[in-house]
Amino acid sequence: MSAALRRFFLLSPALAVILFLIGVPLCLMAWVSLLDKGGTSGVDWSSAPSVANYVRLAWEEDFDGTMILNTSYLMIFLRSVALAAVTTVLSLALGLPVALWMASLGRTGRDVMLLLITIPFWTNLLVRNYAWLIILREDGWVSKFVNMISPWPVQLLYNDAAVAIGLTYSFLPFTILPLYTVFEKFDWRLLEAAHDLGATRRRALRRVVLPIATPGIVAGALLVFIPCLGAFVTPALLGGGKTLMLGNIIQMQFGASRNWPFGATLAVVLLGLMLVVMTAMALWRNRRTA
Repeated sequence: MSAALRRFFLLSPALAVILFLIGVPLCLMAWVSLLDKGGTSGVDWSSAPSVANYVRLAWEEDFDGTMILNTSYLMIFLRSVALAAVTTVLSLALGLPVALWMASLGRTGRDVMLLLITIPFWTNLLVRNYAWLIILREDGWVSKFVNMISPWPVQLLYNDAAVAIGLTYSFLPFTILPLYTVFEKFDWRLLEAAHDLGATRRRALRRVVLPIATPGIVAGALLVFIPCLGAFVTPALLGGGKTLMLGNIIQMQFGASRNWPFGATLAVVLLGLMLVVMTAMALWRNRRTA
């Protein structure tokens, strides 16, 4: 038996599982996105396939039958990308110094910090978001303090800022852990050598620390940005229905609206966006390593 054939037989069980659990549902979702809305079932399986649901993302039919531009879903799409990008930047800005500090601790200090970072995962995401509702509410101490130092009234809840705070809190550990994995093996003598050669702290950070941390930065950014695009619990609670993201619209289509084809269309678009982001990151990494 050749090596290629042996490799195929060894990988065939895993490939079959991946095809059955991932490939088939994705193909079914893509097929449903081409159908029409049904009655109680949510899908009219007897309808002819069409791209009407994809057209509906940007166009809608006027009273006289003409198609007019509808930017509602485009704005939700841009808001989702913007909030995911802001969350990623905030997570990296907060996670990088924390991970670097954790790597400088002793073994006991590292273990304690890892425990503290993973403790929030012991609690359901819904409970954690309700906790932020209490923290950011209008009569809470945080809101009172911010309004005391602010020259104008500030509302911390039910806006994009509250959603960004909640998303950053939820996904911050996904940034810290990959960065800590990189910094755990960091040779601190490199920083000493950089300082001996006259490098300032900022220059040592830019020329020594950041190049070494690049794999962790890329992994952390992907682990934060991609889940943020499909988040719906945090925007629903902290946004108060005013800040809708793609995940909220998809949930509404499969829930109250009972329009499964349009929900599948949004899911396909969201999946395509994720694939574009991952492909761009892979190409960027290949170009850097080439």
